[in-house]
Amino acid sequence: MTTVIVGAGRIGSSVIELVADANIGVTVIEQEHERAHEFKADENCHVIHDDATERETLHEAEVGNADAIIATTDQDTTNLMVLMLARELGCETLVSVVHAEENIPLFRQLGATIIENPQRLIAEYLFRGTHDPGIQGFMHVGDRDGGAEVFEISVADGAPIIGKTLEQADVAGFLPPSMVVVAVERDGEIIIPRGNTQIETDDLVTVFSKEGIINEVVEPFKPEAKRTGDSDTE
Repeated sequence: MTTVIVGAGRIGSSVIELVADANIGVTVIEQEHERAHEFKADENCHVIHDDATERETLHEAEVGNADAIIATTDQDTTNLMVLMLARELGCETLVSVVHAEENIPLFRQLGATIIENPQRLIAEYLFRGTHDPGIQGFMHVGDRDGGAEVFEISVADGAPIIGKTLEQADVAGFLPPSMVVVAVERDGEIIIPRGNTQIETDDLVTVFSKEGIINEVVEPFKPEAKRTGDSDTE
């Protein structure tokens, strides 16, 4: 397998490390001189110091024979041009960072897999970590404005859902109709939940919520003292 990565900035360099760790051959295209020479070329990593929006550069990278191309620059116009040329040259798997929401339809029309606005995504992770430390990971589902999210939440000691099966939690009103418990991780094991699956302290629960991460959804997994509407004991 071979992957062509365009851009060796903060995002690109991280992708390059992941690809290298997976023992996948990688060709890096970076126009900036210092960045291009930070990466040591070897049998699994070929570095091209040139402009990826030039057809000749992509020919040199053999993008037509690559399994995928990943565009990671901070310019949507550059990323889009690169993917358009790569598609013309025969690369079928196109992946790109997209920074401006209004540009998303252009990438989707091209058939690209996109990562939307990574700076905002990082900001959201930081906010979630401060606002609700129990939430350890999340992703939007469908249109960002639609509100649906999949997220992981750790079951805190003293949470009201502890000791209840999912069926009992549903009857008790802890599971709103707009949410579904997708998986439960316990002691490193993934449990596919059923109605008789009991929730325990420190379980990492994966939840789909049509309404997103709202109090009604997360409160059953928090200690009683931290639930919205409880008296302030401090």
